[in-house]
Amino acid sequence: MAIQISTWLAIYFVLWWVMLFVTLPFGVRSQHEDGVGAPGTDPGAPILTRMGRKLIWTTILSAIVFGIGLAAYHAGYLSIERLSKMMGMPF
Repeated sequence: MAIQISTWLAIYFVLWWVMLFVTLPFGVRSQHEDGVGAPGTDPGAPILTRMGRKLIWTTILSAIVFGIGLAAYHAGYLSIERLSKMMGMPF
């Protein structure tokens, strides 16, 4: 069964958003941790989020995970028949 490119793009898009939420907490320092903060702001507010780096890392990580999934699909490990058989569901 062949999968169209639109399906691959949709899978990558969803995977990219999941990876974004995985990478968001890394490297964030709060105002409370640094002892610096503007009056009237939440002490847990981040000082510098470095979103550019996080977007780059998100793209790299999602491309790696997507490549592993694509290789597993082409090797036959992610076929619908195999997965339904493993779960004991008739296909």
